[in-house]
Amino acid sequence: MEFSKEELTEARRQIESTLHKLRQTVKTLEGKERPERYKSQITLAARRIRAFEIAEALIAREME
Repeated sequence: MEFSKEELTEARRQIESTLHKLRQTVKTLEGKERPERYKSQITLAARRIRAFEIAEALIAREME
């Protein structure tokens, strides 16, 4: 599947935006009074962060 430079750039921008929001969510949940209550949400967000980091790296490699 082929993607234009513009499509890859926009996808990368969207991923970076989502990563920022997910990282803020994790900080917020970890900063709560009893963060252990939010363990499943924190784990899910961390897994999503890792998936988006991989996607961003693959896009960066494709753009080279």
